[in-house]
Amino acid sequence: MRKPARIFHSKLAILIIFCCLAETVIAENKTMMGKKPVDNQFLDLSIEELMNIEVTSASRHSQKLSEVPSAIFVITQDDIRRSGATSIPEALRMAPGVEVARIGTDKWAVSIRGFNGRFADKLQVMMDGRSVYNPLFAGVQWEQQDTLMEDIERIEVIRGPNAAVWGANAVNGVINIITKKAADTQGALFSGGGGSFEHGFAGARYGSKINEETPFRIYAKGFTRSHTQSLTGENINDQWHSARGGFRLDHHRGIDQFTVQGDIFHNSYGDRLDKSALSAPIIQIEAARAHDTGGNIRLRWDRTYSEKSAIMLQTYYDRVDYKALTGVYRAESFDIDFQHRFPLFEKHDLTWGANYRLYHNKVFNTELITFNPRTQTNHMISAFIRDSITLLPDRLRLNLGSRFDHNDFTGMEIQPNARLMWTPDEQNSIWLAVSRAVRIPSRAENDIRLNARTLSTIPGFSALSSFPVLAQLVGSSNFNSEKLIAYEIGYRHQFSPQASVDIAGFYNDYSQLRQLAAGFPLFDAHFPPHLILPVGLTNQASGQTYGVETSIEWRPNDKWRLQGNYSFLNMKIHSDSPLKQIDPTTGSADKVSPHHQVSVRSNYDFSEKLQLNLWLRYVSGVDFYRIPGYVTMDAKLVHRPAKNVELFVAGQNLFSQNHREFVADFLPSLPATIPRGVYAGAEWRF
Repeated sequence: MRKPARIFHSKLAILIIFCCLAETVIAENKTMMGKKPVDNQFLDLSIEELMNIEVTSASRHSQKLSEVPSAIFVITQDDIRRSGATSIPEALRMAPGVEVARIGTDKWAVSIRGFNGRFADKLQVMMDGRSVYNPLFAGVQWEQQDTLMEDIERIEVIRGPNAAVWGANAVNGVINIITKKAADTQGALFSGGGGSFEHGFAGARYGSKINEETPFRIYAKGFTRSHTQSLTGENINDQWHSARGGFRLDHHRGIDQFTVQGDIFHNSYGDRLDKSALSAPIIQIEAARAHDTGGNIRLRWDRTYSEKSAIMLQTYYDRVDYKALTGVYRAESFDIDFQHRFPLFEKHDLTWGANYRLYHNKVFNTELITFNPRTQTNHMISAFIRDSITLLPDRLRLNLGSRFDHNDFTGMEIQPNARLMWTPDEQNSIWLAVSRAVRIPSRAENDIRLNARTLSTIPGFSALSSFPVLAQLVGSSNFNSEKLIAYEIGYRHQFSPQASVDIAGFYNDYSQLRQLAAGFPLFDAHFPPHLILPVGLTNQASGQTYGVETSIEWRPNDKWRLQGNYSFLNMKIHSDSPLKQIDPTTGSADKVSPHHQVSVRSNYDFSEKLQLNLWLRYVSGVDFYRIPGYVTMDAKLVHRPAKNVELFVAGQNLFSQNHREFVADFLPSLPATIPRGVYAGAEWRF
């Protein structure tokens, strides 16, 4: 009877807290009635002004959001601050079509339009144009991607392929996290707080100028987050401690702008294997603490001749040392990128560019994973061209482009794209697109040997069921690129300066998808005697997906903003592999992504001193892992006793004490439940 009592007392405490907050809200509203909110950059903007926010990810040059012929959504700094999100993956939940599922304290599964997993591989993610792609498995390790949340200017989320601009692996979408310029972060900032799950966090930033043309900033942040629990209430021991710091320096001289930016970080966390999926005594390890350390430095030069003519040269170096239960490796990447934009005649806006990328990594073998060879260097050379053609001034534009990539795994890949944008008037716009994109192989498909799962029986070999079976994933140099032909349509309508709607529909046709292929079982006499089932990789699967995503903005009055998103996704995977039932990444991917997602946010400014932000979410069930759908709410109350001081209290996942969201795929970490959390803090600027 103790557990129900604890749940009741926990819910009662939260109810009392928010009742008290509501009383404070009402009292503050009465005393401040009639005063206009200030210092809310985006809440003060009309819907029309929001649609004119400049974005860069869709075309690699600045253009108005309303003129982009893509399914694009912008998460602003004000959105992040009001949401109470303490990490980039949590902030991405605000975008329609994006699937964000938390696996543990430090682990997420993030994808766009399906094929979700901890190692989702059809998504290109960048920070200030620096790719954070991991060459070992073609995905993103989200625990390594962070910055001071207050320094993020916006996050541009493109649903659908944008490979003609950003290259291989920009298959289902592109996420570009863009930080503020140094000139926009002058002065000092201190923030800190803590609570139940967010045990403690602190951040500091200082911005100044070397001279009038050379602003800079430096920052540091750290946090500690609590552990999650298993389905039986067991401590998974995945507490997360993180420290990070960095700088940015911008220099302006005439038509030139120079940027130097860098970061370093250290993470410490834990992991436990799900022994029901990868059982002892075949695999001895079960739990361990882990850490990773890394850093990057980026240099960029921009020369702007006119509104439609500019050149850009960027280079960066990135390094990560990773040591965990699931693997140990050292990875380095170097990238140099050039682009040139110029007008041609009266109707053409041309952009072309070239890119070279080098990946060097060294893997240290563990009981779970081995690579052969252990050390490898891979190169990629790319070029792209894009032409925006004005067919009817201010009404009809055609975008044509293609990217040409040469990689060490599959050679040359060509990824063309065509987009048509029709704007009959200032309130309406319709766009169409047809695109080809590829996801090139990684070392995980070519060089890996992974002890992936323990099976009770082998499909087709029932006579051998008296022995335990270890499924061992074996890479192959014959693995080819996964391919996509995508068809998209979108419509935007602005009802008034206070209301708008954005609708996007898509149909994706995938071919040569990854499929698991069972080999002939081998007997291993080492104790305990068991069978090894080699599992190879082929390109025999295919699939189709379709769906619709809707985003609605409404401003009932100057103090209140409502924003709602709905996403629908349906997937059909064609695979004849007898192992598809144990393959969540492709063979059973149609049972991994939720069919429905709903997000509703309410931001209300009672006065210049008091704000209440509510965020309601619904995610339908994940059938493969037998996870039911869930409804939850986040809330954040902000009080500003002085212009440069902000006090806040936030609640996360308020509707349940614990809920499930996802399970790790190829590397079976122990399934975890995501807890409710409440935290409070303060921010001081001067």
